[in-house]
Amino acid sequence: MIAAQDLRKTYGPTLVLDGVSFALARGQCLALLGPNGAGKTTLLRLLATLLRPTAGALQIAGVDALREPERVRPLLGVVAHGSYVYEDLTARENLRFWCRLYGIDAGSVDEALDRVGLGRDANTRVAGFSQGMRQRVAVARALLRRAELLLLDEPYAGLDDTAKETVDGLIAETGGRGSTVILATHDRTRGAGAHRTIYVDGGRIVPDPTDPALGPAPRPAGAAE
Repeated sequence: MIAAQDLRKTYGPTLVLDGVSFALARGQCLALLGPNGAGKTTLLRLLATLLRPTAGALQIAGVDALREPERVRPLLGVVAHGSYVYEDLTARENLRFWCRLYGIDAGSVDEALDRVGLGRDANTRVAGFSQGMRQRVAVARALLRRAELLLLDEPYAGLDDTAKETVDGLIAETGGRGSTVILATHDRTRGAGAHRTIYVDGGRIVPDPTDPALGPAPRPAGAAE
């Protein structure tokens, strides 16, 4: 599903990703672990075709994602660290607008809001929502799309235990239909059920410093998220 080769990203003199390479099979769940500032968010943005790498190659579902990002985007579902919702719209209007943009049947909007505990707030403007409630809207948005590749960037941030279980259910539901999931998190308990784990620090894939078989790994210098 994914073949990333020597991905690098710089902002002026700042090196954010430094030669990241990995492959992920269709239907697998990958936990992307690492501390804040490790480069996880930048890597997910590259995979989502929201950023272009400074160097490297990226194929998603056999498509060159750098040359033809428009062919890749319909395959993706994204829950970003920021919820990216429209404050002047209600929760229901946000999801209906999103469905219109992507040609998705809006018949399941109310069901998705119920699943994340926002059924009674469906007609409330998002401007009055807490950060956790806004994140619930983003999770509901992801429930509406049967993505082949689901990218989750710290999706549990600001959520209570019930909403976290909803995210867990979304991951299980997506994987159960053969789709691929990448979960970026610093919470190891949430990544424990993944098929594979990659530890990122300093913009590089490095040995997991908590693995007792490997011993502590030094933190590479020169990168920030």
